[in-house]
Amino acid sequence: MLTHKLLAPTVVCVLLTASSASAADPWGGVTCDPAGNPGCDLVAGVSTGSADVGGNVSQDGREDAFACRYVPVDHVDPAIPRPDGPGGWFRLICSADGKNTASRPPVWLPAGQAGPALAPDQVAEIARSRLRLPDPAIAMNPPREQLVNLPTWLWLSDGWRPIAATASVPGVVVTAVAEPVAAVWSTGDGTTVTCSGPGSAFAVGRDPKGASPDCGHTFRRASAAQPAGTYRLSVTLRWNVRWSGAGQSGSFSDLTTNSSTALRVVESQALNSR
Repeated sequence: MLTHKLLAPTVVCVLLTASSASAADPWGGVTCDPAGNPGCDLVAGVSTGSADVGGNVSQDGREDAFACRYVPVDHVDPAIPRPDGPGGWFRLICSADGKNTASRPPVWLPAGQAGPALAPDQVAEIARSRLRLPDPAIAMNPPREQLVNLPTWLWLSDGWRPIAATASVPGVVVTAVAEPVAAVWSTGDGTTVTCSGPGSAFAVGRDPKGASPDCGHTFRRASAAQPAGTYRLSVTLRWNVRWSGAGQSGSFSDLTTNSSTALRVVESQALNSR
């Protein structure tokens, strides 16, 4: 069985007491230590790799990290009274690849208190943002020029496999798994072909005039009148993304990857006359 490995998380979340705060600090004497790496950062490991349909992760050797920061905010809400004692309002912002991927409503943190941990769905957002989905690799038969009225076989030589990423913070480990569910081909002649799998590769010995059993197209018009004399063949791979961890689970909106290539389609007599 494929297995997964987690990075050891490191927490550097530090909120200082009122005596450590700057006199200009407007957030009730709670600030972050500016020395070295900024305080109030939560750094945790993210591992990526392939997965089987059960969500087991096979590592590809790449390891990443994300950061979450408690940012002081001037939270004024008459419905929520300000607690007694020194402290301040903070909002948790998590960043991955330069994008904010998780946030919470402002929370009150008394001076000197460490921030609350990330929720599983927030860790899941981090794992999702670290999924490394491969581009679909287009393959076809005939392998080069296509013939009018001769079935074209379409398949993916790579890119159709589950991919997973695991994120962890103290007490919470979440794995996000993306599974390909459909390949949508645009053949360039106005036709769209949707295949529920990667397609069958054409094997030596098969009848070249036979159609693919699960993913193919037959061109009825040559591409000579098109720009550059070719059709644009493209495929969009749709991925379902789910996550689980810390006793919870959920799903995300579908992700997509795509590839395209120029494709020349000729009449059979044109090919034979060259």
